[in-house]
Amino acid sequence: MIRVLVFIVVIALAALGLAWLADQPGTIELQWFGYQIETTAFVGVLGVVIATVLLIAIWGLFSFLITRPGAIAARMKQRRRRHGFEALTGGLLAIGIGDRAGAEHNAATARRLLPNEPLTALLRAQTAQLKEDRESARRAFEAMLDNPDTELLGLRGLFLEAKRRNDPEAARQFVEQAVERNPNLAWSVNALFDLQTRSGDWEGALGTLAIARKHDHIDAKEALRRRAVLLTAEADELESVEPDQALSLATEAQRLAPDLIPAAEIAGRILASKGETKRAGKVISKTWKLAPHPDLALVYAYADPGAPPKERLKRVKYLTTYNPEGIEAPLAIANAAIEAQEWEEARLCLQPYLDDRPSARICALMARIEAGEFGDRGREREWLARAMRAPRDRAWVADGYISDRWMPVSPVTGEVDAFEWKQPVDAIGKVDESFVIEERPEPMEEPEPVEEPMPAPLPVDDPQEPQASEGPQASEEPEEPHAEILPPEHKAKAPEEVGPMTQPVVTPPPPTEEELRAEEEERQKKETAQPDPDEPAPIVAQWAGEDDGGPTEPPERELPKQGMADANARTSGEAPDYVPSRPPDDPGIGEDEDEESDLERYRRAHIR
Repeated sequence: MIRVLVFIVVIALAALGLAWLADQPGTIELQWFGYQIETTAFVGVLGVVIATVLLIAIWGLFSFLITRPGAIAARMKQRRRRHGFEALTGGLLAIGIGDRAGAEHNAATARRLLPNEPLTALLRAQTAQLKEDRESARRAFEAMLDNPDTELLGLRGLFLEAKRRNDPEAARQFVEQAVERNPNLAWSVNALFDLQTRSGDWEGALGTLAIARKHDHIDAKEALRRRAVLLTAEADELESVEPDQALSLATEAQRLAPDLIPAAEIAGRILASKGETKRAGKVISKTWKLAPHPDLALVYAYADPGAPPKERLKRVKYLTTYNPEGIEAPLAIANAAIEAQEWEEARLCLQPYLDDRPSARICALMARIEAGEFGDRGREREWLARAMRAPRDRAWVADGYISDRWMPVSPVTGEVDAFEWKQPVDAIGKVDESFVIEERPEPMEEPEPVEEPMPAPLPVDDPQEPQASEGPQASEEPEEPHAEILPPEHKAKAPEEVGPMTQPVVTPPPPTEEELRAEEEERQKKETAQPDPDEPAPIVAQWAGEDDGGPTEPPERELPKQGMADANARTSGEAPDYVPSRPPDDPGIGEDEDEESDLERYRRAHIR
């Protein structure tokens, strides 16, 4: 709107000026190169204006013709840059969404239109990484090192590539160069510190920690804690080779972090070895007040190497007065009391923790008490069995990793000062209601079977005669024991397990057809005949105590079954070997049912 008003005002003034000039009388006369030109003032002024406009137009046209190629080139360059940046944007977006083809196309376009742009090199490297072409990515990052603007970007890319291929030495070289170029970069300082702590370079890690604190990459409290941990780690390595330097490092670490248990333990142990018992006690008690630990109690107890067990018990009691709360104090006293053979005091220390599912360490201490005080191996085994299923005791835990000893760096993540003294949470610590320990007496050894002679059964051919040796076979040559003349397939079987005992099974040979027929005839005769008063009492009756009119003690073993081996042994005058009874589920000598039935009939005939 303002421009329109200005334009109208200018036109109005020009019109007024021309009207005023036309109203003014006068002439203009010009003589030039023999020519004389005479006109009015209005026409003269108008001619001058037109000539000026023509000159300006001619100059503009000339200038246009002279500057047009440069303007065209600049315009084309600007257009290329615009397309190049559009390709960079599209390529970065394609990498973000994982479009490998789109990223590769845009990277090629950007490299053609913007070859010297730092973002082009970055897009090229990231495209190679997206394609998993590690060699092309490495070359792209190395090319960035030649440009000061992209040098740090190339170092970071090479560092990440070295970590991907698990090359810590190369990664450390690249990150050290990055820290040297610009220590204000937090990623480079933190990465160098992590690599140094993982490799155990405690001196280098202390220097890097100082750089991080100087450039505010870490707060002061955390820096002091990390310094104490690094000093403790270095003291732990130097304790056996340079105890004096290790003592200096551990003392400084305890001063920076009084609750750091390993620092106090190392310092107390070295001081005790030097004979400075009082100073060692002060160091241990200072940390015990803040963080009780069984290793501290152990170092405090043995700070005076020549002290007897009862004196060590007094020392531990004195230490626990600084921090009697928690479970570490009574456990330390119980352990010292067991070593001093103060069983009652050890039991009193552990008694409050026995009712509510005691931990593995408590169960182990109770096992030592039972074995040391009473020599009760059964109770000792019971407590050891409970220790196997009891909740786990406190341990050094970091990122799910459980260790019996403190470590300065987590083996899982590499974080410094990650280990904590606490109770692990896992399946071992859960309550298992199905596990119940019962007290059982120790198993007793089974007595060996005593061989007893048994009455021989009646012979098959003459059941009325009491002695089988008086038969027609008595004059023949006596046979060897039956077990030795059996064929291989009828010899004694391997022992079979029946309940808690193992009994061998000896099977007699199968009877012949003549013996079977004689047995059947004898059985029929006995079923129809009256009992003979002169016939000896059955074997069962003899064992029951009915043959002599008075009761006798029944045998401890069940009635053994007799075979042909007993008859042969009696015939030969030798005592028969004891043959234990066959268990009810014994299948016999074979799978033939007819053979088993004949054998049973043979046995029944002899028993009767």
